[in-house]
Amino acid sequence: MLTKARGAMLTKAEIEQYRELGYLVVPGVFDAELLAEIRRAVDAIIADAGKVTTHTDVYDLEESHTPEKPRVRRIKTPHKHFPFFAELTRNPRITGVLAQLIGSDLRLHGAKLNMKSAGYGAAVEWHQDWAFYPHTNDDVLATGLYLDDCDMANGPLLVVPGTHKGPVYDHHADGYFVGAMAPEIEGLDYAKAVPLTGKAGSMTIHHARLVHGSALNTSSKPRRLLLHEYTAADAWPLMGVANFDEFNGRMVLGKPTIEPRLTGVPVRMPLPPAPFQGSIYENQRAAAKRFFASAAE
Repeated sequence: MLTKARGAMLTKAEIEQYRELGYLVVPGVFDAELLAEIRRAVDAIIADAGKVTTHTDVYDLEESHTPEKPRVRRIKTPHKHFPFFAELTRNPRITGVLAQLIGSDLRLHGAKLNMKSAGYGAAVEWHQDWAFYPHTNDDVLATGLYLDDCDMANGPLLVVPGTHKGPVYDHHADGYFVGAMAPEIEGLDYAKAVPLTGKAGSMTIHHARLVHGSALNTSSKPRRLLLHEYTAADAWPLMGVANFDEFNGRMVLGKPTIEPRLTGVPVRMPLPPAPFQGSIYENQRAAAKRFFASAAE
């Protein structure tokens, strides 16, 4: 699955930007041929969504979904259900870039494909990925592969630069974890958010502690984003390892270790669990207030 797109070497300026601001957009990571292959695989999965009426292990559905008019907001853990997507998580065009940021021993934490469909693609409230899965150190990040051109009109990922160096904000409401931050937080200015726009084939990268979110897609264009979460091999999840063999099976580059690296990173555990368990969309249903408008508004 190697491509003839951009090489894996980051510039010194790009590496410095990630360190200081917590994000990057790397253009041209995948070429048109591989993008077409990914889109065909996605279309085939979505074509079967009309057979379901509620969330499944594969589909997270929009509230307006019906079997007659299938509307999918997320394909869950595609790497677990489809070999093509499992192979993609190990593509050197991704891992070669990440090795320059968090080291040559890399583990996949998770994956999902946010559909952000034209006209109704759901918003994601402000949050930090770190709130969902804290680790022993914060060499933890997420990549996003744009399957479509992404501009300001179709709900780009929005990030607040430099917040990966700050606190872990509260993602609770009424004492329960809801996976969303309050619309107003003292000392945090959402107006400083930067949109991560780019052409199809571009890859976004953001630090797990970086504050980010995205608005509703109100345009006539889709904005499909394939998200992969990666960690350094010596970053161990504080919520525990349920299956050691499966844990090591998620190594995508280098070798695993049984010696976690401990650093003084701030942590707030995602407990008690969200009243609405499931994807971030379900978790955020219990948020006390919302920043972004929903499709119903």
